[in-house]
Amino acid sequence: DLDELLASVRRDERPAFLLILDGITDPHNFGAILRSADAAGCHGVIVAKDRACPVSGVVEKTAAGALSHLPLCQVTNLARTMERLKDEDVWLYGLAGEEAASSLYDVDLKAGLAFVVGSEGSGLRPVVRKQCDLLLAIPMAGGVSSLNASVATAVALFETVRQRSD
Repeated sequence: DLDELLASVRRDERPAFLLILDGITDPHNFGAILRSADAAGCHGVIVAKDRACPVSGVVEKTAAGALSHLPLCQVTNLARTMERLKDEDVWLYGLAGEEAASSLYDVDLKAGLAFVVGSEGSGLRPVVRKQCDLLLAIPMAGGVSSLNASVATAVALFETVRQRSD
């Protein structure tokens, strides 16, 4: 329940640290994202009830026990949920690979935030992208132009951990 998740964030002394998944459909990616979110100390993960991978045996196995510790909140409308998070002073950072996006490493990630991760194929839906305060990209030094959704999420999560531990 979103109210329960937000209440637990308010009770914690740390700034909000959330993850929003927009259309992740691959169970291996979903499980790996949950595992990384738990390892990074996220308060919880928010997913849409529709257009998303259900929690299955493959997800649970890939998550390696993360669901025992990490709140998973399913919502009907991601855009409306994102508006509510803004009311809670949570910055919404969409992970996107385009050139117009700011570098993940140039943004201060110490305030309350939620990373928004789009689907493996098409990225963030326009209605969700519009709700983001800023789009962030991971600078790529090699020949490939993007990372797998679960890997990109892990990089962003642990950059937040690094910044907050300074």
